[in-house]
Amino acid sequence: MHPSLLLAPPRATIPDASHCATPPRMNFILALYILAATGLFIYGTNCYIMVGLFLRRYKTERAKSTALIEAGQVMFDTPESLPHVTTQIPLYNEANVVERVIRAVVAMDYPAAKHEIQILDDSTDETQGIVDALVSELQAAGHDIQAVRRTDRVGYKAGALRYGMDRCKGEFLAIFDADFVPPVDFLRKMVPALHSESKIAFVQARWGHLNSKQSLLTRAQTIGIDGHFMIEQCARGYNQLFLNFNGTAGLWRKEAIYDGGNWQDDTLTEDMDLSYRCQLAGWTASYFPDVVVPAELPDSYTAFKSQQFRWAKGSVQTAIKIMPRVVRSDASIFAKVQAFLHMTHYCIHPLMALMAILALPVLLQTNITLTTWEFAPFAIAILIAMTGPSALYCVSQFSQGRSKGWSLLHLPGLVCIGVGIALSNTHAVFEALARVSSPFVRTPKSGETQTKNYRTKANWLPALELLMSAYCAFSFTHYLQAEKYLVGPFLLIYTLGFLIIGSRSLMEQFDLGTRFFTPTPQPVKV
Repeated sequence: MHPSLLLAPPRATIPDASHCATPPRMNFILALYILAATGLFIYGTNCYIMVGLFLRRYKTERAKSTALIEAGQVMFDTPESLPHVTTQIPLYNEANVVERVIRAVVAMDYPAAKHEIQILDDSTDETQGIVDALVSELQAAGHDIQAVRRTDRVGYKAGALRYGMDRCKGEFLAIFDADFVPPVDFLRKMVPALHSESKIAFVQARWGHLNSKQSLLTRAQTIGIDGHFMIEQCARGYNQLFLNFNGTAGLWRKEAIYDGGNWQDDTLTEDMDLSYRCQLAGWTASYFPDVVVPAELPDSYTAFKSQQFRWAKGSVQTAIKIMPRVVRSDASIFAKVQAFLHMTHYCIHPLMALMAILALPVLLQTNITLTTWEFAPFAIAILIAMTGPSALYCVSQFSQGRSKGWSLLHLPGLVCIGVGIALSNTHAVFEALARVSSPFVRTPKSGETQTKNYRTKANWLPALELLMSAYCAFSFTHYLQAEKYLVGPFLLIYTLGFLIIGSRSLMEQFDLGTRFFTPTPQPVKV
């Protein structure tokens, strides 16, 4: 997600010579404030670059991928010549959704003799029984399916994928998380692309949404995820930039995985880590936005924050690990810059949190001498950068059809939710920078009919988020009293964002307000 549109422009610049000199401490605070604003300006402006890269080649590249898929269908006229494919489904306690994903994978249109299915089951609950019953049923029906279990959970998802790959038959590997429902023609569309070019390491499909209309939270996530998959991934894939595998809904070449160094578990985003390592080793990657694999969005705020925490920490861990190799590589300077902005994107959250904290001290203790007209060019530049993420979201929705444009009515919800997770993701970024290790915490899923209530561990953060909301509200009133109307509205957004995230997380942790706030799962047709 890209809540960097919450950029609050700095409002102080040059101290008045007629006043006492600004204390050195306040010079430092002001400099820190401007530094944070500059960082957000860079990330926000890059959204325009992504949109431009998307628009310049989207039609031609989309036509090429469509032609490639259509031409590749001739492969299926001789099934015996098709490559062997292994589909891997990594699981850990997924009783609510495990049957759905397994039956969807089995239903994919690919010769059974050429399609192996591995259920990489690390579960410790009743999921094991569900898996075993399904495997027995589907083996009897003639499918090559097996449950693969380890004696420990070393390496979490990366370890499970590594363990399964060493025992699989396929030269190509499809990967689906438990909450995904692959379409019947997934392999028919993806295999020809990987088979046609021997240097492609993986082909990534676009994520769709099973429960996008379930709540404000899922609607907001839909807009954010569409922005990433429709604009950013297309921009990277079409312009020879580093493209990341998104952990699921993709097809890999086994040879490339081994050549890139195999699945490694020293980051929480093993998918981004491996995809960068493969491309640094000389492999390429492809992205097919017209192949859509729907998935279940987190329907609770605590689950959503847990997912974002893992993504934020893992991407910064990957940046620390991989960026030195990127700098030393033969990639263009532009590709290296984009790789840095890509892997460090979640750094916008500590920048936003810092600006929210410093807004009041800057107002109270910094002299301001610039007139409105003198400040206007700076404000315009900030506003242009601030609207970058909004432009990205608008283009992503309308590129999927005009009817999608109505979803932008929920953009304010995305704004508030995006800034509301700033403290949680700041914690994640700092843990990554401090090299603090943490386990891979999977995101709980509800499924069509929730049979088991998986909950994330309660913590102290919601209380801090509510305190931050109160502090931003206090700062907001001071800005209004000082008639600083440019920054004031942004502080109101901070106030609402922290209030929403903090209050809803607290209610979920203590089961408060369940009667009125728990969304009803939507039925899903597989």
